[in-house]
Amino acid sequence: MIVALGSFEGLCGFRTARDCAGLLSALNLDRMHRYCTTLRSVPEESALRQVFSAFLTEGPALVNDVTRAVAREAHTAGPYQAAFAGYDSIARAHPADPGLLPALMLNHFRLAPGEGLFLGAGVPHAYIRGLGVEVMAGSDNVLRCGLTTKHVDSQELLRVIAFSAAPVRILRPTATGSGEELFATPVDDFRLSVVRPGPHRESVALDFLAPQILLCTAGTVSVIGPEGEIALPVGSSVYAPAGEPVTVAGDGTVYRATVDVSFP
Repeated sequence: MIVALGSFEGLCGFRTARDCAGLLSALNLDRMHRYCTTLRSVPEESALRQVFSAFLTEGPALVNDVTRAVAREAHTAGPYQAAFAGYDSIARAHPADPGLLPALMLNHFRLAPGEGLFLGAGVPHAYIRGLGVEVMAGSDNVLRCGLTTKHVDSQELLRVIAFSAAPVRILRPTATGSGEELFATPVDDFRLSVVRPGPHRESVALDFLAPQILLCTAGTVSVIGPEGEIALPVGSSVYAPAGEPVTVAGDGTVYRATVDVSFP
């Protein structure tokens, strides 16, 4: 998952086939007509797979046409203007990259500071701009769709990707009553929360059943453990092993990454 530290913009998950067709039609490119037809006439999962697969093998001519079209539509009022502005940023950052085409099929999103987004397995995504805190489950299978100089394994990508449309669901933390605000996710591989000691709560004692990483993103805080106290300036982090009680004190913001430990 990703939590924004400032204004954040990205792409996540597939649009509906109908929405994909609407966006591609708005580009006003003749070569997109057949893709729009597929998206409007074929069952959704199959349509998304067919068009996404075809986009991965398209040549530079369509990429160049789309690059010019998104630059134009980014300055044209319409339902997809914000998304086209995002795609224009991608095209400028990655000129002539064929990954621009499959990116058109993904939901465009924006996060305000402190908002988060959970990304399930097999969900394609891209970060366009912004700074955030990202935490991931253990994996030996991170695949790339494009917009990179690294290897793109198209066949493996098509095997594992989830071709199902889903809306972007923005997460906001909820207070736990113990001084933390937790971002609730449907997995126990990790647990991300934010701790904000300050004038009204000078210190927060954290549970210590699992290993944890504490990252300071604002203010001045210190971390107190069995071995003593350590200052944690902005941008620095500290690791605390399981079984060691930890208290965060001061006036600032600390993101805490750990795992969900529960007993039957």
